[in-house]
Amino acid sequence: MKQHALIFALLISVTSLASADQGVYSNRIVIGGVMDLEGQSRGLGFNMKAGIDAAFDGVRVKGKMLEYKVLNDSYTPELTAKQTTQLIDEDIFAMLGNVGTPTAQASLPLLADARIPAVGFFTGAGLLRPGVGDVINFRASYIQEATTVVSNALKAGLQPKEICAFVQNDSYGMSGVEGIRSALRGQPNSREVILKLGDILSLEGENVDRNNIGPVGVYQRNTLASRDGYDSLKKWETTQNIKCKLVVTVGTYASVGRFAGYSRYKGEDWVISAVSFTGADNLSNVLKEFYVNDRIVMTQVVPDLSESLPIVVEAQKALGDNFNYVSLEGYMTGKMFIHILNSIDGDITRTKFVQAATDSEFDLGGVPLAFSNDNQGSDLVTTIYYSDKEYRSMTSSDWLALF
Repeated sequence: MKQHALIFALLISVTSLASADQGVYSNRIVIGGVMDLEGQSRGLGFNMKAGIDAAFDGVRVKGKMLEYKVLNDSYTPELTAKQTTQLIDEDIFAMLGNVGTPTAQASLPLLADARIPAVGFFTGAGLLRPGVGDVINFRASYIQEATTVVSNALKAGLQPKEICAFVQNDSYGMSGVEGIRSALRGQPNSREVILKLGDILSLEGENVDRNNIGPVGVYQRNTLASRDGYDSLKKWETTQNIKCKLVVTVGTYASVGRFAGYSRYKGEDWVISAVSFTGADNLSNVLKEFYVNDRIVMTQVVPDLSESLPIVVEAQKALGDNFNYVSLEGYMTGKMFIHILNSIDGDITRTKFVQAATDSEFDLGGVPLAFSNDNQGSDLVTTIYYSDKEYRSMTSSDWLALF
């Protein structure tokens, strides 16, 4: 009897495997993710994963549970490629919530070759807009984030030459530089700055020497060095006989926080802005460590945490003490994924998933998502201000007061 029972169990297992279609089994859908869980940006990976896990908790789509399988890449593209290949070999249905731009650059071609959708990656880089393969973005782009900051600074009276940048020396950082250049186009007295930014953007590859060319300082990914980038901005101030009144940063929380601390130590009162990827809570911890207490602006691509929108209230309840801007984005990304799955007619396949997303428009608990014009659902960008060890929403009068 035991032998018959074993054979029967094996037959059920084989049948289940054989019925799997692109990561879809009789009782579950297997979804992959690759993000930093052990490196210097691990706070972002943990919070993004926590948000998606919370969104998936207890959810079934057409009777199938959602299994989220996440591997660590330590924010290192070479490891990203290895982990992506492993998940592809395991026949995942889709890749969801990956963290980072250089890591996305490594994974997208592999996913495209395997015809696996890349969904809701935690990056606003242009390489995913539209991107290679089937890419479905949740969030606004870095260009939109940088444009929001630069536009507000210009309205507050800053001149183009007074807007500088400290960025990671790779595709992530360069997407921020491109955002600044885009925001300055058409502005008076911006021609020289735009040309300098173009010179920096024209240099190909990672970690090429982009310092001391224009209003930009750079640092190498996965390092905490601030001095060379700082010196580059001081050279710009000297050669142009101006002051950097706003420094737009595009980097990780550890690097941006230390840069802010170093610049304050050197006596600078620059207003420093950071994009959403930096991670508000993690950045706050670093700022406290270096006694930086004000003149820090951040853009966010999700609603304010104090909003009473249904999706925010729902996420706060689901995440509890782990409720923050990054985990909220993870939660909203997960809910977007579920909504698209539920809108599929008939059997669930990757092709039908992409078709269901294309040209769709829907409300995500008070936040409108529309894929009618491109592969990006949300254009939402908000700004928050760090003061007295906490963040608050910004108004136009706050921008005027800063400058």
